[in-house]
Amino acid sequence: MNKIDQKINGLKKCNRIGLMTHLVLGYPNPMDSLKLAKILIDAGSDFVELQIPFSDPIADGPTIMHASEVALRNGATVTKCLELLQKITVYSPIPVLVMCYYNTVFSFGVEEFCHRMKSLNISGLIVPDIPVDEEKNEKFVHFCLKYDLYLIRVISPASSKQRLTLNAKRAKGFVYCISRFGVTGTKSTLDPTLQNYLSNVKKYFSIPIAVGFGISKKEHIDSLQNKADIAIVGSAIIDQIEKSRNYRQNYLDTVKKFIINIKH
Repeated sequence: MNKIDQKINGLKKCNRIGLMTHLVLGYPNPMDSLKLAKILIDAGSDFVELQIPFSDPIADGPTIMHASEVALRNGATVTKCLELLQKITVYSPIPVLVMCYYNTVFSFGVEEFCHRMKSLNISGLIVPDIPVDEEKNEKFVHFCLKYDLYLIRVISPASSKQRLTLNAKRAKGFVYCISRFGVTGTKSTLDPTLQNYLSNVKKYFSIPIAVGFGISKKEHIDSLQNKADIAIVGSAIIDQIEKSRNYRQNYLDTVKKFIINIKH
């Protein structure tokens, strides 16, 4: 059984919403991104999403885009990210997912990339820029299935009925729901129409629902109880790091406290 399913089953037994934290590999530097990943795991994350930085991150807002730029400047090549992933997955008892853009997969080689992810014990991939109607020709889905990698589907309030239907047929693990229109990390409050949106998603998907893009407070997570199964926190973690660096504080301790507080 995929570790994502194992974790979800455990969450259901506890009747609580899961927490997935997001980190850009190589940010703020390779060594500290490794330390941060371990902190996210130890502080209580149920899943950790690790992003391979890319020079044109079309689905990311300014916060994660900035983190990607910093990581790339500091030498976060794909090869370096794979080295970091190996150390993290050996350490991690929880499911590790990799977020990247399809150019990274294609440039590496579709099957070779999937094979490497499997060898690193990655549980799932999040590739937001691959269109559903192009996947058949690229054989990306085929190789994800071959290597038991869950390709996590990303949908938004703008997703058409056709896209929802196509994604629902192929979805595994959970569906990644953008909680509002637009790119990530630029609003401090959740969309008041979120419940209607998630109710509509549930008409198409029978698997658990994860909500991301804008979650930054414990109150946000609490508001998702009984509406979604997983809350995703990403930009808020980077904000904590940036604020700590500006005030010359220990951002490793700051992030640890933030995750503990947002979960409990």
